[in-house]
Amino acid sequence: MPELPEVELGRKIAERAVVGRTIERLECADDDIVYDGVEPAAVCRALRGARVDAVARLGKHLWFELDRRPWPLFHFGMTGAFRVPGETPLRLESSPKELDAVWPPKFVKIRMWLDDGGELVMTNARRLGRIRLRNDPRNEPPISDLGFDPLLAMPSAAEFEALLARRKGVLKGLLLNQGFAAGVGNWIADEVLYQAKIDPRRRANSLSPAECLLLRTKLGSVIGKAVDVDADKDRLPTSWLFHYRWGKNQDAVTPAGEKIQIDTIAGRSTAWVPALQS
Repeated sequence: MPELPEVELGRKIAERAVVGRTIERLECADDDIVYDGVEPAAVCRALRGARVDAVARLGKHLWFELDRRPWPLFHFGMTGAFRVPGETPLRLESSPKELDAVWPPKFVKIRMWLDDGGELVMTNARRLGRIRLRNDPRNEPPISDLGFDPLLAMPSAAEFEALLARRKGVLKGLLLNQGFAAGVGNWIADEVLYQAKIDPRRRANSLSPAECLLLRTKLGSVIGKAVDVDADKDRLPTSWLFHYRWGKNQDAVTPAGEKIQIDTIAGRSTAWVPALQS
């Protein structure tokens, strides 16, 4: 599933394609699942002829700020992505065969033609993404229900410690709770806890001040690095757990030879290294 770094890449792709331009024409797929609470035709009417002033993101959600309202709000779900002609698509671990080199690509849910001759589409093979209209996205659900964005608004060390002190749940579940930290998904949560050397089964309110600070630091650095490399898995450091965690391989080890254990924690498959994480 696209996590914060992949969605930030989508924001950048859309920003380059549409900001400062007018949407002249659209095609909206007849899909009453992806179009959530709004008719596809209503989205086409809302966007046609509008100028895009900005592309914003919070957590895993994106929206266009237009010169009029309402504004379109996008969520990629499991396999969604923004695409533009001639640009190599991001290949997601969950759906490497979804995207191909032809234009338009498969599974297009919305296609926009711009006044400079450019195009932007959103693809969504498994129909778990969502397209919505909102008058004020930041102050309406689902955005208003989200917690802090670790890239855009990381809490201070003192605020972060206080947030953890109020939580009794296990850390793996808390990091995946979008009402706590918007945009964190499964592999990021595992990577952060691995690098912080903290057991994913620990209760949030059990951490010492030093552990809280380290967890905050690693949350910022893991997401920051993944964003810096545009979510390209091949450019992530080879020391990261990311490269060795996939496939539920019971023989998987870190580069130093420590066993990687796969457990279900907080209802999610979790890769961790008991020899290092306590």
